[in-house]
Formats: sequence, C-alpha cells, structure tokens
Amino acid sequence: MKTRNRLGNSDLYINPVGFGSWAIGGAGWQFGWGRQDDGESITAIHSALEQGINWIDTAAAYGLGHSEEIVARALATWPDDQPYVFTKCGLRWDDQGQTRRVLTAASIRQECEDSLRRLKVETIDLYQIHWPVADTRELAEGWSTMAQLQREGKARWIGVSNFNIEQLKLAQAIAPITSLQPPYSLVHPEAEQEILPFCLTQGIGVIVYSPMASGLLTGAMTPERISRLPENDWRKHHPDFNEPRLSANLALVERLRAIGLRLGCTPREIAVAWTLHNPAVTGAIVGARRPEQVEDMAAAAAIELTPSDLRAIGSVAQLVA
Repeated sequence: MKTRNRLGNSDLYINPVGFGSWAIGGAGWQFGWGRQDDGESITAIHSALEQGINWIDTAAAYGLGHSEEIVARALATWPDDQPYVFTKCGLRWDDQGQTRRVLTAASIRQECEDSLRRLKVETIDLYQIHWPVADTRELAEGWSTMAQLQREGKARWIGVSNFNIEQLKLAQAIAPITSLQPPYSLVHPEAEQEILPFCLTQGIGVIVYSPMASGLLTGAMTPERISRLPENDWRKHHPDFNEPRLSANLALVERLRAIGLRLGCTPREIAVAWTLHNPAVTGAIVGARRPEQVEDMAAAAAIELTPSDLRAIGSVAQLVA
C-alpha cells in the first residue's frame, strides 16, 4: 500500500486504512467483544503490516489495557519498520470493568504514563482524548494537559475523538487539534452533515472508526450469528444488532453485495471505500480479530468509486435509513 495522506497539521503520513485494535482487547470490560485469542491478534497485526499498513489505533480502555499490551507484543516481534501507534485516554474503569469519563490533569498524566509503559515506547505518535465530558472546565483542563504532554515530548501529536463542533472549538482555542476520530459508516453517516465539513475547513485530520458498523456491513453477519454472540460481546444488546434496526441494516448489506458483484468487491470493501470518498476523511480504522479479516484491508483502500457508484450506494442507504 503506497498511498499515504498527511494527517491534519502533523508530519504523519498515513495509509487510507489503519489497523483497529478495539476488538483484540477481548472480554472483561463494558464494551468488550467476547473472548479473544492473543496469538490470533498478534498474527492479525502482522498480516496488516505485511500489507503495508503503517498505523495502528488502540486505546487504554480496550480490554482495560490489554489491547495496548498486545500491540506492544506484536511490534516487539516485527522485524521491519515500526508503524505509528495511536492511543487514547479519558476513560477510567472500576473493578467490574465499567468505564467513566475523566479528563482531569492528574488522571490524564497517569494514563499517559500507563500507556507508555504498556506500549513500551517513549513517545506516543498520536494521543487522543477518547470521549469528551460535559463539564467545559474539565474538558479545557484535559486538553490543556494534552498540549503540555506534547510539549514535554510524551506525545508527538494530539487529537480528540467523539467531539462535537462546540467541543472542537473550545479545544482549538487552547491548542491546535491534529485530528478528530468520529464514528462514520453507511449505518451511521451523521458526521457528514456538520462535523466532517467543519474539520475540512479547519484543517483537522479525520480518522473514522467503525466504517463497517462494528461488523454489520462485512457481509458475514446474520441473525443466527448475532444470536450466538456471547453475552460479554457488547454488540449482542446494541440496537443496531437488534430489531427493528437489524432487518434494515442487513437489507443494506444485501444491496451492497449486489453492487459489489458489479464492481468485483465485497460489501466490507465497499463500506470502507465509501467512508474514504469523503474529502474530509484522512483514513479509516478497520478492526480485525483474525488474520483472514485483514486480507482485504489494502483492497478496500484501492477501490475508486465513481460518481455513479456513490449515487447507487447513497440511494441504497437512504432506502433503509
């Protein structure tokens, strides 16, 4: 994969798709994906790197630190150039694995030290606030602390995730924002109304998460498979994976499959390629739990959707909205 895009105001040039490590955090916390084999996780990361993927996105909360540890283990045995590693802070957890949002200076500093230790690095390439808080004073305190960590060299660049425009503006008044990480998919295209245009005009890079709607748009999800998901997989009880939304979402997949037959690609590839067509989007995070799930990561980035393709996909999405 040769194509690389500059991420916002940074010196990071990233592939259109990156490896997402939410699911490899496994079970044991509020938004876990069920039991996960660490060996398969490491092989999946190596498979992505073999395709030329040059960035990995993780977070402290994924598996309560476990995802960061697995990323470190994978990179310790990777002999070639090291990819960029992006991680996030701002979600703390209790003994039951329930998370809460905390953006105080002391909390962020502790989280940064913990992530540096787990990742076995001296500097985080992109450090992001995972979720905002409603208290604007705490939000400002958190972003000011992020800027200080960047000045101290513990983070090369700093960004945010799940911020709205008002929160972005508040942060911008304190320190430049390198990137925003919003959810964006054919199932949840809401970001394209205001958030993505704002980032484009402001020069804020965008790396979208869940472009395949957490597996719904892969073409492999069925009602039977969802019913077999373990109870500790957060998707089992999410509205997108249950009626009345489920039938509409799976109908969208079948229409994408029909379009894919004409283009010679899978619903999964179309779903990712569709997010990349937006000029505000720098890259898309593609999650994987097993090596075979990353085989088409590069292929998705290489798909060039024509205006007629985009119209067909857009009309299909509107039918099931």
